[in-house]
Amino acid sequence: MARSKSSSRWLQEHVNDPYVKQAQKDGYRSRSSYKLIELNAKDRLIRPGMLVLDLGSAPGGWSQVAAALVGEKGRVLATDILPMDPLKNVEFIQGDFREESVLNRILDRLKGDKSDLVLSDIAPNISGISSADQAASIYLLELALDMVRQVLKPKGTFVAKLFQGVGSDDYLKQLRTAFEKVSIRKPAASRPRSREVYLVAKGFKG
Repeated sequence: MARSKSSSRWLQEHVNDPYVKQAQKDGYRSRSSYKLIELNAKDRLIRPGMLVLDLGSAPGGWSQVAAALVGEKGRVLATDILPMDPLKNVEFIQGDFREESVLNRILDRLKGDKSDLVLSDIAPNISGISSADQAASIYLLELALDMVRQVLKPKGTFVAKLFQGVGSDDYLKQLRTAFEKVSIRKPAASRPRSREVYLVAKGFKG
């Protein structure tokens, strides 16, 4: 089957992407690792000894960065519908966090502790219908915020990917109600033509 023009363009862009090449060189699992590295440098998100929850973690690019930064005394708990190869200092739960059984597994693994930081680099499965994809993205963000309300400690931080479009302004309002400060970031590793930005929400009101 012949590739579509858009998929051929994506493949060409991916092969020539300097962040893809750098990730291979540095041993990171994905180019998205550099997004978190830049966000952390700017916003000082991750410190040694922290407990970090990574939602939608596969293939592990963000978990890999977080685990190195929290160190041996910290913990990274990661979850995704997709499988993820083991990473040092990362506990992984495979499953859909929208399901109560998976949520309970996450809560059991936290052992009553609250996380210092929740990360969400989740994107929905793309259908190609922009309105449906945008709605699915916002829905996932709302579910992630529901999770945050259960697992994040007061004054904690939430970092999430947002696709700008219908519903994004309303979501920002929700976030600003729940946190003391919300910043919008566009890391260099985020492709310029992409509508994605990253929300850094600090000072969870609990």
